Amino acid sequence: MTPSPTPRPRSVLFAPGNRADLIAKLPRSGPDAVVLDLEDAVPSGPEAKAAARTVTRDAARDLIAAHPHLAVFVRVNAPHSPFFEDDLGVLTPELAGVVLPKLESAADVRLVAEALAGRGLSLPVMAGLETGAGVWNAREILVPPVRWAYFGAEDYVTDLGGQRTPGNVPVPNLEVLYARSRVALAARLAGVPALDIVVTRLGDEATFREDAAQGRALGYAGKLCIHPAQVPLAHEYFGPTDAEAGRARRLLAAAHEAAQSGRGAFSFEGQMVDEPMLARARAILHARGEQT
Repeated sequence: MTPSPTPRPRSVLFAPGNRADLIAKLPRSGPDAVVLDLEDAVPSGPEAKAAARTVTRDAARDLIAAHPHLAVFVRVNAPHSPFFEDDLGVLTPELAGVVLPKLESAADVRLVAEALAGRGLSLPVMAGLETGAGVWNAREILVPPVRWAYFGAEDYVTDLGGQRTPGNVPVPNLEVLYARSRVALAARLAGVPALDIVVTRLGDEATFREDAAQGRALGYAGKLCIHPAQVPLAHEYFGPTDAEAGRARRLLAAAHEAAQSGRGAFSFEGQMVDEPMLARARAILHARGEQT
């Protein structure tokens, strides 16, 4: 039976699919989801890919057995790559889902769905939007079986022939602002959580915090992480704080009291309350697994 993956992961931690030692350590930092990567983290030669598949298959099985409540994904190579079909042989129903990089069209999604069905799998898909075509066609791509999306800034800029700006410039990430926003908007319209870009400067907490704050402001639900130290930082920015949750509970309790007393409009802590405020409060508690 396929486990129920985290619906809105705050952190998604990657490890190379050819490194069993690193994969075994993934749960230690407490990520919401982990990805065993057969794509960018593994050399592109056929022999290296084949060896990584064996490692990933065994490591995923062991990880799921040892941590049954952890959402475990495998990232395969892109649908039109020569490695895609063989990568599918690693997938099992026990996985939380499969990560598909560089999706560019609705046709790609249909190809993936058919390929999975042909192997008797009904895994949900995390869609990687990381090329010009993928970003442009984001809304048509984010349809079932896609359940999550992420924006890949590095591949996107490479595809466009642009340049990444360093984190200390006046407006960091300006070159990906449009694409980053477009993916977040498409995900919102599709009703799927969007995961924000990787921060490649390891050990630079200030840059990660600045980047995470940008992603949160744009509407992203979580962050792709490539080092365990990034996980708790992602949780700070993308998970509701105790204070936010407490305020949401008080607001909804006040709304319930107002409804019981027949009052329509009411104020709460100095603010007039409208439906968007109530919806936000419900979403905060839902993200923490609380019923409203």
